[in-house]
Amino acid sequence: MNRRILIIEDEQRIARILELELINEGYIVELAADGVQGLARAIQEEWSCILLDLQLPGQSGFQVLEGIRKQDSRTPVLILTAREAVEDKVKGLDLGANDYVTKPFEFLELSARIRSQIRARQREEAPAEEDLLKLDALTADLKTRQVRREGKLIDLTPREFDLLAYLLKHKGQPVGREALLSEVWGFDFAGQTNLVDVYIRYLRQKIDQGFKKKLIATVRGVGYSIQEP
Repeated sequence: MNRRILIIEDEQRIARILELELINEGYIVELAADGVQGLARAIQEEWSCILLDLQLPGQSGFQVLEGIRKQDSRTPVLILTAREAVEDKVKGLDLGANDYVTKPFEFLELSARIRSQIRARQREEAPAEEDLLKLDALTADLKTRQVRREGKLIDLTPREFDLLAYLLKHKGQPVGREALLSEVWGFDFAGQTNLVDVYIRYLRQKIDQGFKKKLIATVRGVGYSIQEP
């Protein structure tokens, strides 16, 4: 994930102090001084975290937060404000804020809260180990059904994905055409095994074509396997 933080804050002194401290911690920091500009940047660009004041010109922080959450449910938003009323805290959290920090604040605590929210999002977005099939630089996410090789997203049809997933679950093992027909297509008889050959060809065109290493191998007299090159 990128390390970009958006600060939506109209008090220039506070915004500048936060900007310098966060840059010192290795973040890329951008500033917006009013609610209209802040909302536009929040929803048009990708951020690791957004720091949001409530008392803003143009649009209030609550309006900005509501606008963000209509477009983006994942980016952490930390409200950073002088408003201490319980009603404001409840409203901010109900609108989708991840945290609520009142001014004045200690930067070390704020920094820890930012790191905590970024880690939480990373854990949420990371595929569970059991959902991710891997071979060399190829990955197939069983949950999202996304396939990547060397970071490049590869578009597969549902049947092609199921075929690849089955091969990856049995990587390094020769798998017969009849077994593939049974497990991937659900055929319980040995019939049109050339259907497997056709789909293997489709898969090779997407998985192997254009890459130096070829992962899908033909096992003579048996069928196919996917293995380390």
